[in-house]
Amino acid sequence: MQKTSLAVSLLLAALAGLGGCATITKDANQSVQIETYDKNNQPVTGVKCTAENERGKWTTLSPGFVSVHRSSQNLMVNCEKENEAAGRGTVVSRVNGGMFGNIIFGGGIGAIIDHNKGTAYTYPSWLRIVMGDSLVYDKKDEKENSPVIGKNTATEAPTAETSKENSEIPVAAATTPTAE
Repeated sequence: MQKTSLAVSLLLAALAGLGGCATITKDANQSVQIETYDKNNQPVTGVKCTAENERGKWTTLSPGFVSVHRSSQNLMVNCEKENEAAGRGTVVSRVNGGMFGNIIFGGGIGAIIDHNKGTAYTYPSWLRIVMGDSLVYDKKDEKENSPVIGKNTATEAPTAETSKENSEIPVAAATTPTAE
């Protein structure tokens, strides 16, 4: 009886020390590929694109990649090139599956750890920014081996009602970037 209790106690202590599920299975950073197109669906190269959330700011030339710090906040992408209208994107942060496992199996402690580290959240991994537009990019629209095509912020931004149709939950409401 004492050996069983000791074994269970050691197992529980080891599991508690591991932290959140997503902390173990996901990196706090995520690679996001950015490509830029004009409104005629023609590639525009050499565009300076900046992605930003409350955890940092990252820059690349399109087509290119940024390694962003995951967050519960949406990622704001701004792409600019001389003699081109700027392309902007609100990239929706979504809770990934590890968070639900934390809540169900971990009693919430792992969920708090993963939330604080950002590992509980995911952005779409490939974006097609349209120069001259301000669009919303949502992980739920992601298809394997294809960029996410943005949706018009005025008519198709995620809402609490539309999120009920998905297994994933939008973390922050989409916002339109403002000029500084």
